[in-house]
Amino acid sequence: MKKRYLILILIFLSFISVFIGVSDIKMSDLFLLDNEKVNILLISRIPRLISIVTAGMAMSVSGIIMQQISNNKFISPTTAATIDSAKFGVLISMLIFTGATLLQKMVVSFIFSILGTVIFMKILKSIKLKNSIFIPLIGIMLGNVISSTTDFFAYRYDLIQNMNSFLQGDFSSVLKGNYELILLTIPILSFGFLYANKFTIVGMGEDIATNLGIKFNTVINIGVLIVAIMSSLVVITVGSIPYVGLIIPNIVSIRLGDNLSKNLGVTALFGGIFVLACDILSRIIIYPYEIPISLTVGVIGSFSFLYLLFRRQRYGS
Repeated sequence: MKKRYLILILIFLSFISVFIGVSDIKMSDLFLLDNEKVNILLISRIPRLISIVTAGMAMSVSGIIMQQISNNKFISPTTAATIDSAKFGVLISMLIFTGATLLQKMVVSFIFSILGTVIFMKILKSIKLKNSIFIPLIGIMLGNVISSTTDFFAYRYDLIQNMNSFLQGDFSSVLKGNYELILLTIPILSFGFLYANKFTIVGMGEDIATNLGIKFNTVINIGVLIVAIMSSLVVITVGSIPYVGLIIPNIVSIRLGDNLSKNLGVTALFGGIFVLACDILSRIIIYPYEIPISLTVGVIGSFSFLYLLFRRQRYGS
């Protein structure tokens, strides 16, 4: 799983992605400077490609950071109530601000995603039984409680349709001018790389991290902030994309181990490739229509998650 091969695969899939769609675009159209085709490329296809790759990288890196700071391979923004809390924040922003802007939704979503993640981490710290399956089940239950609360208030204030359409993972509505907020995940990703070694040490446990001179709680809080910001940015821009932060880090760690300074870049690239491949599949499976990315990733991710569960039970890893 070398980076140069992943980069080549990403470039190849990116080339395929920009030429798939209802409007047929050929290389010759670009060389002939066909205005209509060039505008489609610049306004729709390229912004979509950028948002796909960025979202895949952000969610996969968020997942591997969550797994390190929680010391559990089955923890991710999806199974730690982070995504559900971000959705709840979007609803609250709609209730508080009339005609809430994307920035207002992002800020409130970020605040709630932090709160939800912190609550989960507090519950995790108070539980004595650190079973690898039991812990994510608690996160899923907490997320379901938050999600049910979101649905209740959305139904109560007649926002259920707006919430469902806004938060379903889908790249079809990504256009120039409404996706740029997700680009903020790029500088946040750089913080993940800066703290990669510290996250690795924190994953060894509080006692070891403290003995090595690491401020355990500070690193944990930084990890939570990074995960919350990136998760809220993805939710606000393209909706919820399940399982990416769960299965991609596990696949990478099976091959490369748990040293984040070594595998964080591979995880980011692999996450971008995975989401891009799923998006291409979503567009061609019932062409000229397309399936929401959340459905495609959900189906593939659920089977992958079951495989990882059975593999862990079989090999005890």
